[in-house]
Amino acid sequence: MTEERKGYRLTKIYTRTGDKGTTRIGSGDVLSKADDRIEAIGSVDETNSWMGMLLNVLRQSDDLTESQLSRVSEIQHRLFDVGGELAMPGYQLIQEEHTTVMEALIDELNEDLPPLKNFTLPGGGTAACHCHMVRTVSRRAERAVIRLRESGVDVNAPLITFLNRLSDAMYVLSRHCARKNEGEVLWQASPKSKIEG
Repeated sequence: MTEERKGYRLTKIYTRTGDKGTTRIGSGDVLSKADDRIEAIGSVDETNSWMGMLLNVLRQSDDLTESQLSRVSEIQHRLFDVGGELAMPGYQLIQEEHTTVMEALIDELNEDLPPLKNFTLPGGGTAACHCHMVRTVSRRAERAVIRLRESGVDVNAPLITFLNRLSDAMYVLSRHCARKNEGEVLWQASPKSKIEG
């Protein structure tokens, strides 16, 4: 263990090791900051930041029960595990059960939602908008992880499933929160124009 990492706590924030465009991952390997693995880790980190914003808003609302809020918070912790797993080749932190727990929350929130007759737009209140941010950024993270896998890197299947289901969870949560607040914003198609000629 280096002097900078006593008891897994960072005692020195800047090390200057990344000043030349490289970074070290959990395995000790040094990679370019433009490497597909670093892109995937960064996209997951960004998703986690939006999860933090969402949770901050949800904790100040009554949109969820304590149990539901606790489970959304648990998703954020597992999302951090996703980044950790990507940073430590050969380790598996995300298990199938993590997705199963998320699916149970999706089913619970979806139970009281009416069937959709049209696409919804991001809107319907602050919490719902934050859900859409997590949803879209998690899709980008998922694409980055799949790109990493397609480049030949071994990525555990449960991790990809977890990211895929996360965006589903955020979509259902966005609908739930919108209906608790300003209501869902339904997409209105533009009238079809007749093309002359």
